[in-house]
Amino acid sequence: MRPIVITTFLSVDGVMEAPGGGDHPHAGWTFKDVDFVEEAYDIKGRETADATALLFGRQSYDEFAPVWPSMEEFATYNAMPKYVVSTTLPDDTAPWGEGTVQVLRSLDDVAALKETDGGEIHVHGSARLAQGLAQAGLVDRYHLLVFPLLLGSGKRLFAEGDKTKLQLVEHAAYANGITLQRYDVVR
Repeated sequence: MRPIVITTFLSVDGVMEAPGGGDHPHAGWTFKDVDFVEEAYDIKGRETADATALLFGRQSYDEFAPVWPSMEEFATYNAMPKYVVSTTLPDDTAPWGEGTVQVLRSLDDVAALKETDGGEIHVHGSARLAQGLAQAGLVDRYHLLVFPLLLGSGKRLFAEGDKTKLQLVEHAAYANGITLQRYDVVR
């Protein structure tokens, strides 16, 4: 079974919306409000090496697809299989630079993908998808870079729902106040 990993930047109050830019009143909060400390982002290099596929919700796909294919730092991600969960995209595939993304229509399709051979499937952004995956019991791990900010509003990673036990498998604190928290979901 392929593990699904939710990876995100998160404020202390659980907001994950618009860390690099966008329409949120505090858009770009990861760059504007916290000093850059390179070692805080080491996890991102490890994620790139560990991921074998990417999974997006429709809105994150719409934001990333026009940008990531032209960015050299995403060359590894651009080369791997990608999936978008959408009921509104018209075809079975959608464009991604010179390639395509496979369209999945439901969380049942994600569960079927999880049963295939292969390695980790990483979810970037995609708050609503992450919440749905968690509620369906499909998330295996969380990689959280928690920023020392309270944003007060915005899309949150965790929705109301059932209690979920997590096991801390790695943690670190950095000079700029960011903390890394890696959790496995305990079943």
